[in-house]
Amino acid sequence: QVQFVESGGGLVQAGGSLRLSCAASGSTVGVNVMGWYRQAPGNQRELVARISTGGITNYADSVKGRFTISRDNTKNSVFLQMNSLKPEDTAVYYCYLRKWASYDYWGQGTEVTVSS
Repeated sequence: QVQFVESGGGLVQAGGSLRLSCAASGSTVGVNVMGWYRQAPGNQRELVARISTGGITNYADSVKGRFTISRDNTKNSVFLQMNSLKPEDTAVYYCYLRKWASYDYWGQGTEVTVSS
């Protein structure tokens, strides 16, 4: 089993910044990809950003240039720096990791609310 500790969510005004953090523990052998998904009310869960063990990153088009993902492989931690936040970024953000290129694990989520 994998356990997650997520932090950094909250309420911020449009144009502001937040930094999400996620630390995974437990059965973390074989972790390759870590990242963040989000789900707004009434919407499907969508990829925000992900990063491989080697540092290759992918971003949703909607956050490119505003969000930056990073990780600390030694601590199985992943971070999401979110700048220039918009009301449409409001969602529950879920930490995510993939093991052995096949098995997905999810955190409990942290809420981000951006007011206009």
